[in-house]
Amino acid sequence: MSAIAELRQTIARLRAPGGCPWDQEQTHATLVRCLIDEVSELIDTIDRLDMPHMREELGDVLIQVLFHAQLAEEAGLFDLEDVAREVNEKLIRRHPHVFGDKSLETSAQVLHQWDLIKAGEKKAAGRVESGLFKAQPPRLPALMFAEVVWKQVDKLQLADATKFDPARIRELSANLTEASLGQALFELAAAARMLGLDPEGALRRTTNQVMQDVEAQHQADPIT
Repeated sequence: MSAIAELRQTIARLRAPGGCPWDQEQTHATLVRCLIDEVSELIDTIDRLDMPHMREELGDVLIQVLFHAQLAEEAGLFDLEDVAREVNEKLIRRHPHVFGDKSLETSAQVLHQWDLIKAGEKKAAGRVESGLFKAQPPRLPALMFAEVVWKQVDKLQLADATKFDPARIRELSANLTEASLGQALFELAAAARMLGLDPEGALRRTTNQVMQDVEAQHQADPIT
């Protein structure tokens, strides 16, 4: 029996009658915080290139994946085999330059092709996104959310539709380093704490406003 099969059996046993009370009480929703914690710990080992502990933390993340698959299997929705089969088919489908007859030479070409195939899949499934911006996970940290949105604004060449001064942004970026950026962000977080403000919420609201401004500008003057 493979190690994966043994782990699946262990998780099923923990959930079964006579198993662990804590594991039996869990739902997809209650496990969300566990998943976030385990992924955060894995990222820490990656940042530190701590290979022994990375192996351990990968295992903890794997437990979360198997646990959610077990819950779904108990509900008669899907199982781990379905999960693996679907993601494998997606990888093959989105890499026609590897598994098909297409030829691509750069990462940029690969990413562009991935986006096109993904958009085609959503359209075929009736999940076409409206608006200029790609939907982002609601739990995405505000700073990552802002970075992704600005990348899309820049790609669409709609920076002028925001309330930010491009000249000031260029001025800020001229002498910006990772150290100075980190210090500035930390000082802003500290100032927000002193004032009783929520920096995460403030940035998220500002980013959402940027998206609204860009969408409004696009509706008034569509991209041709």
